Amino acid sequence: MAALEFRPANEVPFDDVQTVLGTSQAGRCQCQRQVLGDRLWWDMPVGERRMRLAEQSCAGDPAASSTSGLVAYDDGEPVGWVAVAPRPTYRRYFGRSPVAWRGRHEDRDDADVWVAACFVVRAGFRGEGLTYELAAAAVEFARSRGAAALEGYPIVAADGGEVVWDEASVGTPQVFAAAGLTEVSAPTSRRRVLRIDFDEVSSR
Repeated sequence: MAALEFRPANEVPFDDVQTVLGTSQAGRCQCQRQVLGDRLWWDMPVGERRMRLAEQSCAGDPAASSTSGLVAYDDGEPVGWVAVAPRPTYRRYFGRSPVAWRGRHEDRDDADVWVAACFVVRAGFRGEGLTYELAAAAVEFARSRGAAALEGYPIVAADGGEVVWDEASVGTPQVFAAAGLTEVSAPTSRRRVLRIDFDEVSSR
């Protein structure tokens, strides 16, 4: 793999995002389940999910003031995607979900806290550590956009088993730890909260 380049999704063609997502589960989800929550997402046609992602990413509009993720390129070829945005973007973590909040007293509407919510590596490019590179890029992107902190809500294997690929779309603890995040809570048996506070990092 050549040196990777990471570009905000608004600066690239939407077709490049779709090339990474493909036609499997990621292509069906269109990175909307975390954004919409299960109820709205479940019955929504894939075409509408795709349209929503196009709007959220502001794809092809370099002048846009916001976007919803980063696309990784290997020698000009789109190979990876990470959804990274302010935490209130992801409605699935509101309501009854214990993942982000159990045992914590966070302001759920605090847009200065960002989340790296979903990772996709294009089929044919997996197994080369690209998720680690995407997590590191997400940290730098959030920092550059003025975030006070970045969180991840990774999954761990059940009972000594393995995390399957679709489950790992939210990341694993080791991926976030390698990018400088540290664990702050374990809200369920299989989910963790990891976080990096940029003010603390810059003051060291």
